[in-house]
Amino acid sequence: MSARRRLPPTSYLRVFEPLRAYDDAAQLAIAAQRGIGRTEFEERSANEALERLTRGLPDPFPHEQAERYRELHYPGADGLTAPYYCPDQLPTRSILAAEQLDSSMRPALLELLVPEAAREANAARIGHEAFAEAVAALHTRTATWGIPLGWFVLLTEEDHCEIEEDGTTLLTVRLSAPAVQVLERARFAVASLAIHAPELDILDDLTSLGEWLGLFHEDAIVELDYGPIADRVWPDDSAQDLRLGIESLAEQDMLGAAAAYRRLTSRWLKVRQLARAN
Repeated sequence: MSARRRLPPTSYLRVFEPLRAYDDAAQLAIAAQRGIGRTEFEERSANEALERLTRGLPDPFPHEQAERYRELHYPGADGLTAPYYCPDQLPTRSILAAEQLDSSMRPALLELLVPEAAREANAARIGHEAFAEAVAALHTRTATWGIPLGWFVLLTEEDHCEIEEDGTTLLTVRLSAPAVQVLERARFAVASLAIHAPELDILDDLTSLGEWLGLFHEDAIVELDYGPIADRVWPDDSAQDLRLGIESLAEQDMLGAAAAYRRLTSRWLKVRQLARAN
């Protein structure tokens, strides 16, 4: 069984940039890692996560390791594929994940799973300035047991799609599109919602996503990685339903918007129930 199936189902929104977007040190690191396929990369990451979670001492944080880069081959207009790269930034993302737990978990349980001593040691390994710089240029956003609605505005079922399976089980589905196109979708949705439904939370989420995507190279590629949750929902019409819902709001078709919202919520209700099943 794939190691990824033994971890909580996590989805990712990633930005892959061309090699020229990185400095010399990063380019050397990327060159040294070429040849590692995506499946091997993800399996190795999942196995390392399981090892950290089962350490003798309670310390789920990664220790000293060189930065690693995922590689995406995206087809261009000429039919040829070009490589793009996304830094893993695991130490930074682990701190952010611990902070999220801090706001959603009882202190006693948090101390058991992520002891304060381990958190302090991890923060010291990274350093305050390095952490701040990494957060400012974070290439990956993460969601567990679901996918934020705003992500479905960015990527659609018609985008470049890669499906990875483990026997009869879907390990993930990955949708990707050029950042320029993704930003256009976000800005159009923001403009439409600002006029017709300014009270919706998704408006703030999309505005934040647009600002984030604007930080990266203009030739970047954005990827939505469903992760193991794909096995629960794929084929998925969420992007289409969200698009129809926004269009219905723009046309003041409240029945159409409500129908699209019901389809969305019913599709993801079972996933949310599984997250709370134990």
